[in-house]
Amino acid sequence: MVELVFGRSVRRTEDDRFIRGKGQYTDDLQPEGVLHSYMLRSPIAHANIRSIDVSAAKEAPGVVAVYTGADVLAAKLNPLIGTYPVPGRNGQHAQKTPIPLIADTRVRFAGDTVAMVVAETLDQAKDAADLIEVDYEELPVVVDMKAAVEPDAPLLWPENKSNVLLDWDFGEEAPVADAFAKAAHITRVSLVNNRVVVNSMEPRAALAFYDPEADRYDITLGSQGVHMVRNTLAGVVFGIPPEKIRVRTLDTGGGFGLKYVVAPEYPLVMWAAKLLGRPVKWIGERSDAFLTDYHGRDHLTDAAMAFDADNRILAVRVDTLAALGAYESQIGSVVPTVAAQGLHSGVYHVPHVYQRVRCVATNTTPTGAYRGAGRPEASYVVERLMDIAARELNLSPVELRRKNFIQAAEIPFTTPRGVAFDSGDFDRVMTDALGAADWDGFPARRAAKAKEGLLSGIGLAYYVERTPGGSDEFATLTVHPDETVTISAGTLNHGQGHESAWAQLVADKLGVPPENVRLLYGDTDLLGNGGGTGGSRSLYVMSGAIQKAGDDVISKGRGAAAEVLQAAANEVQFEAGQFFIPGTGRSVSLFEVAKHASGLVGEGAHQQPLGTLPNGCHICEVEIDPATGVYTIVRYTSRDDFGRILNPMLVAGQVHGGIVQGLGQAMGEHAVYDPETGQLLTGSFMDYWMPRAHVMPKIDFAYHEIPCQTTPLGTKGAGEAGTVGAAQAFVNAIVDALKDSGITHIDMPVTPYKLWQTINGKT
Repeated sequence: MVELVFGRSVRRTEDDRFIRGKGQYTDDLQPEGVLHSYMLRSPIAHANIRSIDVSAAKEAPGVVAVYTGADVLAAKLNPLIGTYPVPGRNGQHAQKTPIPLIADTRVRFAGDTVAMVVAETLDQAKDAADLIEVDYEELPVVVDMKAAVEPDAPLLWPENKSNVLLDWDFGEEAPVADAFAKAAHITRVSLVNNRVVVNSMEPRAALAFYDPEADRYDITLGSQGVHMVRNTLAGVVFGIPPEKIRVRTLDTGGGFGLKYVVAPEYPLVMWAAKLLGRPVKWIGERSDAFLTDYHGRDHLTDAAMAFDADNRILAVRVDTLAALGAYESQIGSVVPTVAAQGLHSGVYHVPHVYQRVRCVATNTTPTGAYRGAGRPEASYVVERLMDIAARELNLSPVELRRKNFIQAAEIPFTTPRGVAFDSGDFDRVMTDALGAADWDGFPARRAAKAKEGLLSGIGLAYYVERTPGGSDEFATLTVHPDETVTISAGTLNHGQGHESAWAQLVADKLGVPPENVRLLYGDTDLLGNGGGTGGSRSLYVMSGAIQKAGDDVISKGRGAAAEVLQAAANEVQFEAGQFFIPGTGRSVSLFEVAKHASGLVGEGAHQQPLGTLPNGCHICEVEIDPATGVYTIVRYTSRDDFGRILNPMLVAGQVHGGIVQGLGQAMGEHAVYDPETGQLLTGSFMDYWMPRAHVMPKIDFAYHEIPCQTTPLGTKGAGEAGTVGAAQAFVNAIVDALKDSGITHIDMPVTPYKLWQTINGKT
């Protein structure tokens, strides 16, 4: 009998090949006859293209073709568009801002593609691109959101008559106004959720083939969902049936939301492969990543929280400007609106919420999903408000939160804005975190550090995030006669550990050793459909699909086992890898049945109507040298509720990575544009700060298993939660350290220089 492995820390089997350099990424593929492409990017942030001369480039050594926006239009390739329309106020959807595969008449940010060169080698393509002459008529730029909404602002899309592409709201405007009118206390804050660059370890890349006999494209790329990529390419760009495109993904070096969608380079290499009759490759460089990968965050928010005389929350009001960049990406308007909808009440009793978001066009790189996608931004607003309010009300941050928590005895509980908590115990989780962080011992530590001339602060944040429901997932299980099991899955693995986790699910379901289970994914020809990996949904939707596929295997195996056992199928039962007839001692193993049947194949589809609400308490403790602004995170504590835990080691890794990304944004990551030219000033690692090991704290992580009531195995999402809780815990700690100076807020990123300026009154 195979020991159950659900809940055990099983090491990631895929790590062995990564450590040994045996991973296979898109750039590792070098098919015979492959051509290399290079994208010429606009150095100008806003301009009309008067003319473009590619004649010299076409004659350059090794060049096979040069394509411009005019060629794309002639080929009738469609631009990319926002594929998830969000209804705004008065039912108005976002203004259309189609993303050209290659700009034809106008560029709108520094990085817009103006030509594609295809050559025998990459160096030849780059050299030829230098020969292309583009005559730009420069136009005024606007990179600041507040400036972009002014009546006299330069318009990126004159036909829209405004840079506000979507005006969206949610909640109850009038009741919120009434609550504020009768409030005993109102806390207000204006804050920045700064723009960040995704910077996945593996840049975006694509390799395309075209089969003229089958009239079919084949493209390999790093992605988070091959079926979604295929459907967008087929339905939006090419206007062909999806079966005419095969999309494959090998190992992928990080996604974080960026690789969930289609980028212009992907259809371009497919189109070029068809025209040229040879495979065409494009490999993004780090400069491409900074300039053209969809950025994350970039919000300006005015928020307020109203309290009654008993310090209970009456209402929350949030007004946000969200930068979409030069174009609305495929899910650009979803992130600041629907993704955050209703979450500004956090885990608290909030009778009324009103949220307004204006999505704004600026001459900057388009924004999209970035780890957490809307939920970190919402939680940051709520938890900054709670901390500021606690100080204004002369309460401890713990006391104010505890007074306003939704209590465990009240759950299941649906907030007035429709957030449905099926499980949770926020007070218990926070109490555990406080004890682990030695919250009560902090005043003594502060006093001791003050004698050394250091400022100390401790910050608390209680986050909740919402992972998506309403999604389908698919799996096929094949039990082979050689005593192995293959999973074909609709999710993709780009750092989550699916090869190990899904093997654990199969091992428990079918009673087979997890080391005998192999995962296949990332091929639209392998599985008919799949939802991909994003939104922290993979485990709870995939577990349902694997469970049903396992049931199908068992059902089919029961008939084959009946033949072996010479019994009726309805007499045969299955448990722990064995088919047996109760009370007889007669049994046969699953693998023996598979040999008899020449293999068993089970299929499973799971539809998950409801999402999950992972939540937890993060506590950050900092020390600051006021003479320099240099700070150290001396403690970081995370206590989380992810429902039932499949693999604690994998969950810890996800939480650690998420916390580091959240702290990275809070401590130094920031995409900065020149307001006069629209140039990205932080376009390389020379200028863009990234978190490094020596500045990150040791993270004290533990969890509470409070089973979800709406998922197959009681699990909740975990992949993005660390990012959702980290930034506000850190900023709350920084502000706590400065409280004797009367400073109530400091915007991210909190660099030592900014902190020194703040301490010394230089801002």
